[in-house]
Amino acid sequence: MKLTNKIGVIVDSFGLGVREGLAKAKEVGAEGVQIYAVKGEMDPENLSPAARKELRSYIESLGLEISALVGDLGGHGFGVEEDNRWKVEKSKRIVDLALDLGTTIVTTHIGIAPHDTSSAAFHTMHSACEELGQYAKSVGAYFAIETGPETAADLKAFLDTLSTNGVSVNFDPANMVMVTGDDPVQGVHLLKDYIVHTHVKDGIRLKEVDPRDVYGAVGYAPMDHEKIAEMVSSGLFFREVPLGEGGVDFNRYFQALQDIGYTGYLTIEREVGTQPELDIRKAVDFIRKYR
Repeated sequence: MKLTNKIGVIVDSFGLGVREGLAKAKEVGAEGVQIYAVKGEMDPENLSPAARKELRSYIESLGLEISALVGDLGGHGFGVEEDNRWKVEKSKRIVDLALDLGTTIVTTHIGIAPHDTSSAAFHTMHSACEELGQYAKSVGAYFAIETGPETAADLKAFLDTLSTNGVSVNFDPANMVMVTGDDPVQGVHLLKDYIVHTHVKDGIRLKEVDPRDVYGAVGYAPMDHEKIAEMVSSGLFFREVPLGEGGVDFNRYFQALQDIGYTGYLTIEREVGTQPELDIRKAVDFIRKYR
């Protein structure tokens, strides 16, 4: 096996500003970057057409490209109808920003896909994702749902009910290992028609956890990335670890991605730890061993 996929890094993992993070991504050997685009300087509302053009030019001057934007709006995903009115519109604007910056992919969490297709919860989430999928498809883009809150089989069952592949998958093997205990290799094969982006991360599951306590659901505490990072750091239910030290079998995982013909980015995400730059450098080196 010899990987040809490009290596990406989530800029925000460095804990620096966007510009410093971009420069650092280049320094550690990344070829592409993923950037959070939901608030602050990367909020679509705060980036004029001229600012978008300048930022894209700066990224290209570093010899980088954007693998994807993160458009995760937190809360209960798309599970609350009243919230979906603004969340859907904001998500569309993040897609517009992504296209202006040279990528067609926005990754997000939608909440936990409901089992009962006749339930109000299913209808609410399905309606929002259908609208987002149709919009993304109309402009040649993708909303990529990050794996983790449910099994690959449950996620595929939900995606199969949508009319377009405008809603696709951002595959994160560590989330599956840590939260649902699902097999990432089997998950790759199940979701092969939907995967447009991946995260490279590793983790260990210490004991069973209700995904609703991690990713939020109606009636549960809303999803919050800082809260998830705290859960990871506490080591109560699961722990994120450096690549190769956890439950993801990367030999089999990378082979599975090759088997399905995935040619997109392998984007490194590091959500915990006091030395993110060191961890990310090691992760880049880890992936390079397969190239």
